[in-house]
Amino acid sequence: MKRFGLFLVAGCLLAAFATACGGSSSTSDQYKSGTAMSAGSAGSTAAATGAPAAATITIANMDYGQPVTVPPGAQIALKNSDSVEHSVTSDAAGKFSVDVDGNEQATLTAPTEPGQYAFHCKYHPAMHGTLTVT
Repeated sequence: MKRFGLFLVAGCLLAAFATACGGSSSTSDQYKSGTAMSAGSAGSTAAATGAPAAATITIANMDYGQPVTVPPGAQIALKNSDSVEHSVTSDAAGKFSVDVDGNEQATLTAPTEPGQYAFHCKYHPAMHGTLTVT
């Protein structure tokens, strides 16, 4: 009977450990993220960050909304309320580009150099926005 109790405790501990370490609701499963790219980079980096977002760009009705102002290197939340995929892609090649699936969220790391950064959706050429880094 002691052996059964030992197996029961070990099984419970293993289940608790698996739930804590490998749950299906991890940050990387819930959000895609991108970072500012150095010149010559081909794409964005998918990596979860623990920093809170400095601002949010909400994409709705094929529009980015009002221009956003953030400090250099800030995390920007991207919320796509449309049912189709969009991107937040800098007009200047290689600064940043993040894809956001329909009805999903992502993050973008703002460039570290102050300035105004025009961006567009690579899937919908009529969509344009502005990011200001101060």
